[in-house]
Amino acid sequence: MKKRLRPKKYVLPCLYVALFTSVMLGAFFITKSMRTSGNAVVEEETPNYVSREVISQDVPVINETEKMIKPYNNEGVTVGKSYYDYKSDSSVQEKSITYYDGSYIQNSGIDYVLNETFEVVSVLDGTVTNVKQDDILGTIVEIKHDNNYVTTYQSLSEVSVKKDDTVTQGQVIGKSGTNKLDKDMGNHLHFEVYVNGQVVDPNLYLDKEVKKEQ
Repeated sequence: MKKRLRPKKYVLPCLYVALFTSVMLGAFFITKSMRTSGNAVVEEETPNYVSREVISQDVPVINETEKMIKPYNNEGVTVGKSYYDYKSDSSVQEKSITYYDGSYIQNSGIDYVLNETFEVVSVLDGTVTNVKQDDILGTIVEIKHDNNYVTTYQSLSEVSVKKDDTVTQGQVIGKSGTNKLDKDMGNHLHFEVYVNGQVVDPNLYLDKEVKKEQ
């Protein structure tokens, strides 16, 4: 009976090592071939790093407000009748009421008076939205400004702007005059301010800074 040959103990580990080495070499060459297209080697992209400031610190400051000026430039102009404030004393309120055609009317603006005709100016930059003639209030100019501010200039004797005109702050838009509602006041300007469609006391905004749209 012939004796069976048994592999020596060191033979199998050597075979495992050889097999593992072959697998690793095969993976290496496959990876290398994938990085190569024809004769051109595809290089890995190198990230670009920012070497300068992304945000500049030298940003100019933008003026976001402007001061609403008075609607005239003649220093002799005075207030003939103030805005009717329901919170004020009754004695003050009485001076802010107009009697016309059997009715008492609360003053919705400020009336500026002077013995002689004076120039009327726009209190802010804006666009003329209306120029009209009213039988009782006289000639009226309406101007729309930023942030839903609207100003009206009534009782004008002359008008130097027309609808859709763009006006700048301080630009002359007309001259004071008279109307039937306040005929006893004589030569004057009736001035009103509206914010978001609501009439307000002009004194709360005149000579005050108001926000501008960006």
